[in-house]
Amino acid sequence: MSEPHEQNLSIGRNLKIGLFHLGSGMADVVSTGIWNRIMISDLGFSATPIGLLVSLRYFLAPLGVWAGRMSDRYTVAGYRRLSWVWLGRAMMAISIALLGLLTAHIARGNDATPLAWLLITVSLLLFSLGNAFSGSTFLALIYDRAGVNQRGRAVGIVWTFLLLGFTVGGMLFGILLPGSADDAGAHVLGFSPDTLQNLFLVGALVMGGLWFFSVVGEERRHTATVIQAGEIETTSLRDDLKLAWDNRRTRFFFWYLALSMIFAFSQDLILEPFAGDVFGMEARITTRFAAYWGSMAILGTIVFLVLSRRYRRLTNTAMSYIGVIVLVATFALFALSSLAQVRGLVTPGLILLGIGLGIWNVGTLGMMMEMSPFGRAGTFLGFWTLVVTLARGIGVSGGGVVRDAVLSLTGDFATSYGLVFALGAIGLGVALWALSRVDVKAFQAEVGETTAATEKVLAAALD
Repeated sequence: MSEPHEQNLSIGRNLKIGLFHLGSGMADVVSTGIWNRIMISDLGFSATPIGLLVSLRYFLAPLGVWAGRMSDRYTVAGYRRLSWVWLGRAMMAISIALLGLLTAHIARGNDATPLAWLLITVSLLLFSLGNAFSGSTFLALIYDRAGVNQRGRAVGIVWTFLLLGFTVGGMLFGILLPGSADDAGAHVLGFSPDTLQNLFLVGALVMGGLWFFSVVGEERRHTATVIQAGEIETTSLRDDLKLAWDNRRTRFFFWYLALSMIFAFSQDLILEPFAGDVFGMEARITTRFAAYWGSMAILGTIVFLVLSRRYRRLTNTAMSYIGVIVLVATFALFALSSLAQVRGLVTPGLILLGIGLGIWNVGTLGMMMEMSPFGRAGTFLGFWTLVVTLARGIGVSGGGVVRDAVLSLTGDFATSYGLVFALGAIGLGVALWALSRVDVKAFQAEVGETTAATEKVLAAALD
């Protein structure tokens, strides 16, 4: 077997690898910023099935654990990680192109037949499986490529590229989406079906190119098919859950993590449709929402990372408090905007959303590191990452379910969206209470260790 790739990741190579998550952020804009908006607001489908389809990638995320373990043990065509990364991202690129063709077909006035829905489901299942297969193995590739002292910087750069992907994707797709009034269907939808189709096809090509270029040459081929590893992790999910649940402080941290993720992402599916249904904003405008909040998230992340290095009182717990409080204010602002139908509150809400998400991410990811004791870090970090992923999926789909349920009862868009945002604010308030019950220092003293400088969790929460 060949020697592993040298663990010396230069800044240039790190930036190249970071382009991978530039594509990931753009893919997120396509799935939960454009496609959901088109299907719910412009084509009039219920948010519940759309939300469930979009959330498949979160509910199938545990398959990433299996793919990661397989990449630890075996090679495919001589590669441990790249074979899974390229397989998964090829599936995602194909699914995005297929989704664009199917959505444009419906937008042209064709009926959404059972066959069309079956193909849409297959497309998003392909997207979700590809995301699961490539997400964890890409992070394992970063772990392999970077030295111990470089991993913090490596995942920090990749995390920034992910946020940048939302901004770039929002701007790029906003430019590609507008339709001409002369195009068939544009006078009804505000864009032409052909333009929508081209957006997805161009997006698939751009993202596929980024995913391939970013990691090509970053892993050396192995001559052996079976990797001779050391001790292999064999604990089950039930064992991991029991280990984390036995401690009172980790139980409260679990509730904080789950509740904050569920309610923070309850807006993910319905934010763009909200602007379309309540205020009549065109898709070309709402597509840029990701650029607004994404750029603010980058700003919030960078500013508070710098401040946390200068001021010791600005701990991960303190930043988590600040981030969640900002998000509570954000959701309250969106609720007021919807219920009172004040369009002028949407832009301030997007700015606050980005800042709150940036600060909250920094603090919460840091707490996930601190709540993972040395010697058991793999078990705890794996559990926290699974909680984050599943909770996010529940939040994304749950926002659509609540919207539909209230809409069926009231028949009013403003009330249905406003209630989703109001519940989000209340849920985040409960998450703050759970956070107040988490004592990181007491937990670390209890397990007999100082804060572990574990970078794996930051990487694991990126995709």
